[in-house]
Amino acid sequence: MAEKQDYFFIDNRIVSIILAIIPFTAWICGFITRFKEGKIVAGIIRVIPFCGLLIWIVDLVLMILRGRIWRLLNV
Repeated sequence: MAEKQDYFFIDNRIVSIILAIIPFTAWICGFITRFKEGKIVAGIIRVIPFCGLLIWIVDLVLMILRGRIWRLLNV
């Protein structure tokens, strides 16, 4: 069975990369994904303007390379 991808656990990597390229959808998808995992602080950090921009860039690179978003805080 294929490994589940991030952003609502979408199996299609191309769709996940497209969602990661668009800043607004990447922020919203990352925020919701982290909240669904129970990581409230990590979700809030994703919507803070300057932190969110840095995390978006790292998420974009990692989504293209690994198919997963960056787990900054795993608490």
